[in-house]
Amino acid sequence: MPIYLSADMEGITGLVDADDVQPGGRDYERGRSMMAEDVNAAVRGALAAGVTDILVNDAHGTMRNLLPEALHPAARLVRGKPKRLGMLEGLTGEYDAVLCVGYHSRAGALGVLSHSFMGHEIEDMWLDGRPVGEIGLAHATAAALGVPVVALTGDDAACAEMTEWDASVATVPVKYARDRFAAELRPEAEAREAIEETVRRALSAAPPRPTPSTAEATLTVRWQSASVAATLLGIPGVTADDARTVRASDRLPALYRQFGVWMRVASSLTNQPPYC
Repeated sequence: MPIYLSADMEGITGLVDADDVQPGGRDYERGRSMMAEDVNAAVRGALAAGVTDILVNDAHGTMRNLLPEALHPAARLVRGKPKRLGMLEGLTGEYDAVLCVGYHSRAGALGVLSHSFMGHEIEDMWLDGRPVGEIGLAHATAAALGVPVVALTGDDAACAEMTEWDASVATVPVKYARDRFAAELRPEAEAREAIEETVRRALSAAPPRPTPSTAEATLTVRWQSASVAATLLGIPGVTADDARTVRASDRLPALYRQFGVWMRVASSLTNQPPYC
């Protein structure tokens, strides 16, 4: 049973501030250690469920946060960037399940370190008219490949967002948002035990696989900068809703991959810190 684990950082146990999750931040080294502990808890849960093949994708920022020597030896690691599928690099229909560890709520939500992919540069996103962030887009892409997302860890806002998207996904709140940079923290040992047990149960239940989809989906993104939107109109198939909002339609995961190109264009035109 091969499973895929996408590891973000904002939703990791104990982390609440940009200094916890950005290279050079005063608590970043501690943050990456905490990230490894949450990921390893999920790996232990998968092993307890009988999983024998685990691929972990470092999905945060530079995508070089997880130190290979800190990762559980039973897991393989995809590290670094660029990646054609970004936070889902390496995911194919050959996997039986997806785990999302350390995820956060979308832009505009009152969750810990909430944003959608690019700090405040992306103001809002919709998938087929439905508000979406990193959680929903990962779920939809996995579903299109025929792979179920079975568990997610993060703050309570991220867990609520996942439940709204798909109530069958098991969630583990490791902290409770008091504001965007403040949270009531769950004790570390308790949080890791909950991650391990929830993943074990979710994978032991043999979750049903969604039917792979070849239908087109439409992704709409509202940018903070009109310059980004105007530049993206040079990409075939991208159209404008207004001066700061663009959309495109394609099958997933091709649409997810195209969105990665949009972000690289936006990064070349802006220099916004991710959590201002």
